[in-house]
Amino acid sequence: MARMYSRKKGKSGSHLVIKKDNRTWIKYNSEETEKLVLKFAKATKKCSEIGLVLRDQYGIPNVKEICGKTIGQILKDNKAAPELPDDLLNLISREIQIIKHLELNKKDQPARRGLILTESKLKRLIKYYKRKGVLPKDWKYSKEQAKLIVG
Repeated sequence: MARMYSRKKGKSGSHLVIKKDNRTWIKYNSEETEKLVLKFAKATKKCSEIGLVLRDQYGIPNVKEICGKTIGQILKDNKAAPELPDDLLNLISREIQIIKHLELNKKDQPARRGLILTESKLKRLIKYYKRKGVLPKDWKYSKEQAKLIVG
């Protein structure tokens, strides 16, 4: 599929096949891996940061392969999931950074276009999460609340 906001072709839909053979070098079983995920969640790390730490420091290449659940599902089952999804928080923080930049640099037109593109991505993602039931149907987004959320 082509990229939405550039003239590039983008990636195809293919992925490398993950081999499900016994990896003897993995030292952790599913219970230990879930405990590690919950430990890092209590330390206020995001799902992507938890995955990076597990991969780099503990040698766990794929949590889903070991536990049968993703990091987000593990957090949701143990009621440790954040209120808002990580990708939504990242887009909100990006929008706030661009707004702060535009307050200082009023004539920066490429940044203004970046703000418009970020806002449209945010609206699409909010609409998706409302449709999937992650966010309540009456949830509203405003820039004032976003500054309080991200802080």
